[in-house]
Amino acid sequence: MLARSICAFIAVALAAWAAPPPSSAAESPCPSVLDHKFSNLIDEPVSLCQFRGKVLLIVNTASECGYTPQYDGLEKLYRRYRDKGFAVLGFPANDFGGQEPEANKEIAQFCQVNYGITFPMFAKTSVVGANANPLYRALAALTGTPPRWNFHQYLLDRAAQPVAAFESAVEPADPRVTAQIEKLLAAR
Repeated sequence: MLARSICAFIAVALAAWAAPPPSSAAESPCPSVLDHKFSNLIDEPVSLCQFRGKVLLIVNTASECGYTPQYDGLEKLYRRYRDKGFAVLGFPANDFGGQEPEANKEIAQFCQVNYGITFPMFAKTSVVGANANPLYRALAALTGTPPRWNFHQYLLDRAAQPVAAFESAVEPADPRVTAQIEKLLAAR
């Protein structure tokens, strides 16, 4: 009888020890704007929910645009702030001037060879019009500002609420961008 009681106690103790910890903020429900899955450039599905709780800079990119050198600034921003809860998410699009004509594999190679991109890049998509992906439809609706060209930037706070939209000519290192990022990162 005592042996059964000890075994029962041990079983209960082990079950309690093995139980998952209470939910953390990172496990909170996914904000609707991020509740999407997209393939990355190597055709792996990625849930945007994994970025909840982070400050995000979402950018539509193109490899043959006059603004393409902004890849360098985006990568520098990502490396500077990623350990503080920041991410850049790149969405190549061929919507403006046909300036992203390549397939995903070539886009990935271009980004790696020319700019050493390490931030998440997603499969080529559409960011405007009837074929815009659901993330970009939501961002345009929430901000009232759809992209008008390549390298349009949306800045989202940790709750995935858009707080700013920057036109293509605004460089990633522009103080208007970095000051907003730093302010959002400091807010908990």
